[in-house]
Amino acid sequence: MTTPRRAHVLRFLVRAVLVGVAVAGVQFATALPASADPSAATWAKLRMCESSGRYHVNTGSGFYGAYQFDLPTWRSVGGEGRPDQASPREQDYRALYLYRMRGWQPWECAGMLGLRGDSDARSKRKPSYRESAYMGNGAPADPTVAPAWPGVVYVHGDCAPALRVFQLRMNEFGYGFSGTGCYYAKTKVAVLELQRANGIRDSGRLGPKTWKAAWDGKPPR
Repeated sequence: MTTPRRAHVLRFLVRAVLVGVAVAGVQFATALPASADPSAATWAKLRMCESSGRYHVNTGSGFYGAYQFDLPTWRSVGGEGRPDQASPREQDYRALYLYRMRGWQPWECAGMLGLRGDSDARSKRKPSYRESAYMGNGAPADPTVAPAWPGVVYVHGDCAPALRVFQLRMNEFGYGFSGTGCYYAKTKVAVLELQRANGIRDSGRLGPKTWKAAWDGKPPR
């Protein structure tokens, strides 16, 4: 049989346990990520495909910076000036902003890489700079260092994200590629000229030696 005093003590203990559980639940909930944004590795893949990871790049075709914004899109998410002249931190922030507005749709490379949107894609939730800080840590890739060879020898008619990386690199030598990622006549000319400048057999095949020469070899022509 429970005495009035014992019942009172039991009720107090039950209330204390329930409050503790509720507080723990709140703490657990607030410790969860505020969003489901793409990982830093996913953003790095996108930047590599779009611009070889170069925040400063200007392709000469109306697309700028690590995420290859055109000016109307850049301004639609509050960007000022030109993207390639903005800091890496600013470019990361505007890219996350665009992703939350429109998902992966603005980036051709996202389709080429098979990227899929998550719960924050098109959420219309404006990010903070703190939320975008994880994306690239503000560190632009060194444009003088060759990205790893993709392990595929490309020939005329091939299309791949790595070919776009090569094309954008060749723009440093004045070729003016738009970065389609497809190996057609203009890409073949660039490959052949690069091979001849570096003593590589001019096969027209984009293999490991030619890939490395685009960054570490002699300029073509």
